Amino acid sequence: MLTKRIIPCLDIKDGRTVKGTNFVNLRDAGDPVELAQRYAQEGADELVFLDITATVDNRKTLIDLVTRVAAVVDIPFTVGGGIGSIADVSALLQAGADKVSINSAAVRTPNLVDELSREFGSQCIVVAIDTRNVDGEEIVHTHGGRKPTDKSTIPWAKEVESRGAGEILLTSMDTDGTKAGFALEVTRILSEGLSIPVIASGGAGTMEHFKDIFTVGKADAALAASIFHFQEIEIPVLKHYLQSAGITMRL
Repeated sequence: MLTKRIIPCLDIKDGRTVKGTNFVNLRDAGDPVELAQRYAQEGADELVFLDITATVDNRKTLIDLVTRVAAVVDIPFTVGGGIGSIADVSALLQAGADKVSINSAAVRTPNLVDELSREFGSQCIVVAIDTRNVDGEEIVHTHGGRKPTDKSTIPWAKEVESRGAGEILLTSMDTDGTKAGFALEVTRILSEGLSIPVIASGGAGTMEHFKDIFTVGKADAALAASIFHFQEIEIPVLKHYLQSAGITMRL
């Protein structure tokens, strides 16, 4: 059985780690390089950095951050935010990132997924999907969750898989930051319907929530932010709990 992964997520704004609820009401959560180093030492399997207000202007800030993180961690890390070209991805990978995450650019130009997977290999390309339930249907949102699209989440995930995405990072905007639990149903449908790994994001508040997303939601990895940033749950304790619940973990 494949090992399940625990992935702290660091949302980056102006070079700092921030955390909000339902994508708004951001508060400072610390220095991203210090947090990254701590998580690597505590046994995180991977890290995700998302520049949540990425523009061309602060691309240099992100490159600098990636270089500094790569110097202090020995686990894979993914970087996302404002990525829209082969040149963007090349710069981030050269700076030390292991994977990149694309969201709005993939929706805008689906062929970009094909191009990036051909150029860098599908193992480097994560497609992030921000989903919200609208009138009973899961709908893809872009621009940090601010803009609804005409795409349904399940078909879109299948499309990007066929275009060469290596992983899906699924964030439920309905549960994000609520600590009320992951979105189990949509995660399960995606996990069972795709042949690539699904990372579940949004809603972690207890160790039981992680058990549920792995057993009921069938996710390959679980991503969380504030509970790790503010040390409400410690990664080694969480992993031992999950292992004792019969979930295969890297300890």
